[in-house]
Amino acid sequence: MSDPRITVGDTDLTLGAESQPASVKGTKRGEMFVMDFYTRMLFQGRCFHIRAGTISVPVVGDVVITDTAAEMAASVTSGLTIIPVSTNISFNLAAATLFEAGGKSVGAAHTAGTAFVPLPLKMGGSAASSTAAVAAAGGVTVAAEVATTTRRHWSWGQPIAAGAWNTWYDWVPAIPPILTGPAAYYVQIGGDTTGPSYFASFDYIELSSTNV
Repeated sequence: MSDPRITVGDTDLTLGAESQPASVKGTKRGEMFVMDFYTRMLFQGRCFHIRAGTISVPVVGDVVITDTAAEMAASVTSGLTIIPVSTNISFNLAAATLFEAGGKSVGAAHTAGTAFVPLPLKMGGSAASSTAAVAAAGGVTVAAEVATTTRRHWSWGQPIAAGAWNTWYDWVPAIPPILTGPAAYYVQIGGDTTGPSYFASFDYIELSSTNV
């Protein structure tokens, strides 16, 4: 006799009450199905991708990094949560004597910038409920940075003029932040005299806040 607590296929991720039985996942042959959290989120179509720049057209950053000005952002409203899990920046021209980048989050959605439709990392998956924006030279507007409310997740700086020498930065957090809406994760990129040109992307998980 089959165990009614074992389900096959895929259902939505939900949280049950304490001390209550919960369904487990199984294959269609009945074997228990176990995978890590990130892979599970990917199979459920909860992972999304934001990018800036194409193969022949990089984006030019800000001069200098300025409060409320970002290059990229992903936002959620109340009831939704995002978990940023990776960011990549590849600088292909950095003429300034100091160029830098950083990733931060605030408890408010971005308010301006060229809209970017988040790309599902599961091809053919459902569209995101979160919103995103990408714009050169700090063209995405985010809430002001305040030490008591703005979270600084990573930062990177190069105190020399790199010129056309390619350099990059990757952020894959051991403990990713959990941003419950309204909230935004954003990336700032700039130089002190000349904005660096770059290609960039970041990935995040999107969940209903009731399931976190």
